[in-house]
Amino acid sequence: MITKNEIKILKNKSIIKFEGKDFLGEVGIDGRIFKALTYARISVGVISQQAVENGISVLVNETDSEKAVNCLIDEFEIERKSGKVSQIFSINHVSVIGFVAKDFNKILSEFARNNIFPLILNQIAAENRINIVVTSSQDEKAKNIIEAEIFAKPKTVHLAIIGHGHVGKTLIEQVLERSEEIKKRKKLDLKIVAIANSRKLAFNKKGFGNDWNEEILLAEKPSNIDELIEFSNENQLENLIVVDNTTSKDFVKNYPILAENGFDLVSSNKIFNTLPISEYRNFRHILTKRNKKYLYETNVGAGLPLIDTIKLLHLSGENITRIKGVFSGSLSYIFNNFSVREDQFSKIISEAMEKGFTEPDPREDLSGNDVARKLLILARELDLINEFSDIKIQNLIPENLQNIEKPEFLNRLDDLNEEFETIKIAQEENHVLRFVGDLHGDLQQEKGELDVKLISVPANSALGQLKGSDSIFEIYTESYGENPIVIMGAGAGAKVTARGVFGDILRLSEIK
Repeated sequence: MITKNEIKILKNKSIIKFEGKDFLGEVGIDGRIFKALTYARISVGVISQQAVENGISVLVNETDSEKAVNCLIDEFEIERKSGKVSQIFSINHVSVIGFVAKDFNKILSEFARNNIFPLILNQIAAENRINIVVTSSQDEKAKNIIEAEIFAKPKTVHLAIIGHGHVGKTLIEQVLERSEEIKKRKKLDLKIVAIANSRKLAFNKKGFGNDWNEEILLAEKPSNIDELIEFSNENQLENLIVVDNTTSKDFVKNYPILAENGFDLVSSNKIFNTLPISEYRNFRHILTKRNKKYLYETNVGAGLPLIDTIKLLHLSGENITRIKGVFSGSLSYIFNNFSVREDQFSKIISEAMEKGFTEPDPREDLSGNDVARKLLILARELDLINEFSDIKIQNLIPENLQNIEKPEFLNRLDDLNEEFETIKIAQEENHVLRFVGDLHGDLQQEKGELDVKLISVPANSALGQLKGSDSIFEIYTESYGENPIVIMGAGAGAKVTARGVFGDILRLSEIK
């Protein structure tokens, strides 16, 4: 008998399955099964009928599975010849978990999120007693989920951090610093069990500590997504989240594979959301099919609550008519400073790089591609089907500097000074330069108009008063008319972005 504070797990079991038609409910079938197996000295556990599958399942010890199949084939020889029983076979390597739970729906929901689907479910409603049969490769994971639910233990969330540069390193430190507080306050046990860069992948089943950097130096596994999937399966890790802190065009190709294999995703990497619309939609279909989540609030606005705001407005039926603003914290810093200081353009770019505001190669910012990706991401949040090629982008880099190697480009930053000084001087009085993204047109159609360009604005305007590396977003809607919803704040920096990624991890971890 299972008590309410006990979880029993029986390993090394097999399911013996009958499949056929017109024999379910026939008097004497169950008796004949028990009789045949008893005569063969085989112990029988759970018996279950599946009307939908026209089948009966019986549980036996794994060592008896072949013997059980053979004796039942003999017992039901006439039914097999007549077609009433089409086949009798075994499913080996399964385990039975028995427990008492008042609300089994929560547990089933957590099972589904972790790609656990019981092979047999036996429930005695009056006693809240439940027996489930799962594959042996998932029995410990299932047990952990059950324990967290019925004993109110902290929910363990296993994190795989991909990329440990500025943002990734800061995120790891933030998680380690706050893990104990989060465990007490939110009943979440965050464990970083994998850390990878482009070359190596390090694992720690118990969770990395403050010496994570040393462990990575000693790691020997290649940075391969198959290694991560194999590790999670071998160790039966539940509640898996991959966190992509890279700017890799290659790693995003793994998102569908990860979702198919039970991982939720959090990403500061903007590339996936700007892939061709067919890939974008196919991935959303996989997420829905697999009951997985993908959060990417930091794709636009770093730590600002922009994407969520736009999603909520759009889902509520609000007609968004335009989104305009300074989308790039790095370009915000560059032009906010260049517009009011006497320093050369190249010096301010170098400053922005030193502060960690720009992408590793500042041409990604100066080309306008980073702003263009962010603008396209917001367009797609409004269900527009624009492609990256639809965006009109003003590239701030002269053609002769666009395709050279990064070190050479950095050595030739002074080549930019004359042109930008000319642009600055040519402005009207009391105007400043701002690099803006603008989504406009009839946004109720399939596509909107997307522009990314450098403009001159009055210094006393909302855009003109921007300071530091702050970003600003103006969201125009039908209801608000000419008065936009304005979201403004820090738009760049490793700490801000890492904090936004951390917020996505916590939101995802709390989903039930």
